Amino acid sequence: MVRPTQLLYLQRDPAPLRPAATVLLLRDTPQGIEVLMTRRAMTASFAPGAYVFPGGCIDTADAAAHAQSTRRSSQSDLQLTQAVAAIRESFEELGVLLARHADGSHVATEAIAAMDRMAPFAVQCKERGLMLAGEDVFTLAHWVTDRDLPRRFDVPFLVARMPEGQTPVADETEQFEPSWVRPADALARHEAGTFFMIFPTLRTLERLAKYASVEAVLSACAHEKPLWISCPRAGLLGGQDARYMEHDSPYGELALTSPDGQRVHSLDWQCERPVPLLKNVMRLTAPNPGMMTGPGTNSYIVGTADTGYIVIDPGPNDALHIQRLFEATGGRIEAIVCTHSHPDHSPGARPLQALCAHRPPILGLPSADTARADACFAPDRSLLNQELIKLTHQAQSHTLKVIFTPGHAANHVCLVLVEDGLLFSGDHILNGSTTIINPPDGEMNAYLDSLDQLTDACDAHQIDFILPAHGHVLGEAPQAIAQLRAHRLKREAKVASAMQALPEGSMDDWVALAYDDTDPRLWPIALRSLQAHVDRIEALRRVD
Repeated sequence: MVRPTQLLYLQRDPAPLRPAATVLLLRDTPQGIEVLMTRRAMTASFAPGAYVFPGGCIDTADAAAHAQSTRRSSQSDLQLTQAVAAIRESFEELGVLLARHADGSHVATEAIAAMDRMAPFAVQCKERGLMLAGEDVFTLAHWVTDRDLPRRFDVPFLVARMPEGQTPVADETEQFEPSWVRPADALARHEAGTFFMIFPTLRTLERLAKYASVEAVLSACAHEKPLWISCPRAGLLGGQDARYMEHDSPYGELALTSPDGQRVHSLDWQCERPVPLLKNVMRLTAPNPGMMTGPGTNSYIVGTADTGYIVIDPGPNDALHIQRLFEATGGRIEAIVCTHSHPDHSPGARPLQALCAHRPPILGLPSADTARADACFAPDRSLLNQELIKLTHQAQSHTLKVIFTPGHAANHVCLVLVEDGLLFSGDHILNGSTTIINPPDGEMNAYLDSLDQLTDACDAHQIDFILPAHGHVLGEAPQAIAQLRAHRLKREAKVASAMQALPEGSMDDWVALAYDDTDPRLWPIALRSLQAHVDRIEALRRVD
């Protein structure tokens, strides 16, 4: 867990959450699903002028109206309260009423027009013998408003089929211009600047666009759990506000740099200057972007001006990058650590060492005999497994713990910043892609075993964040490792199926089946990991 003293920014408590509910009213058309949207008043305190789904805050009367509503046996009390709130809000804002007469028929628009949208809702329905259709309202998603905003809501996004025989009529106070729109069309109009929507609305429509019918949406929601839960985070991209959900690659980095959600961290990739992640951690990305390196190789600088610095993965032998590392540390480098010997990680070590007056030691593991010719590396001293590398000055301490993690390379190591629960993963774990396991120096059994070691390290050191050699910081470290392991085993199952389907097939035959979800242009690279999976499968068969 990161020490509060190492955070870059003064933290603050986010605004309190208000319970609310919103509902996506859907209908089928020959062109696909349409959803009812409406424009908020320009004077609204939240998202003025935005196109939204009807909804609003939950009030005490919504919970008191359970007896006035139908419900599913699996529907919780909270879900029913949320459904009643959404039904009430769609009535008040758009004159749409999810309720039925005693004979099961929907309420007609004319009858709704005779009701008072400002009067107590459930009472009016009861007087007219109407039963609210809570059982027809399902939970699609659960959004919590971003931490940086002054007004915040805890709001389920619900879905229901539009009642037959009703026409939406806006209240012309809070809501205007009710519109039926296909999700894809709404997204295109937003992109064109003619249909403004806020982030949760956009992301919800992106997912809704994948469904072919209203019934498909309702069926997906029948298990009573939201299909996703999100509290977005904000950063700066090109100097502009940018928001991200938990599965987006920058999310973990935003959580590390500003836990309270302030929009202060730039996500632009550049190589000219180091990016502060904490007071004691900086990242400088080498100018070697590409298919195998993503935005470039991340060199990490751990420490402070008082303690001196450790440089992790100095990168390729690029004179400008090496000079920038030297300048970022003021030459106060106490050690240079290479996670492994690949040519985008270790060649910069000797030139960086030569710039320093006291020639800091280069640490790591020597390349194995199985290493490629361009991946030869000999450290000044070989690291020991579980070794501690310390920087100290008075009360300050920054300790890196070494964990041997063969798999991607035979001499791969990861490092844990013990005091702050950070994992420097080298190429063992990446953000945005899976690492290549290239036999013979790469080995799949060793890779999976190393993932298990890192899982144990997460438990032992309360590791929340992973700092990879390529890509942004990853959050939720234990979950990220578990997902990566599951992905590898799922891919291995596809490899085994391909081998079984084509027992006399070639590697090229198998890659087409096992990596059918991957761009064929990447198959030559995937062949390397395919070989590692094949080797492991055959070894397991021999054991059996």
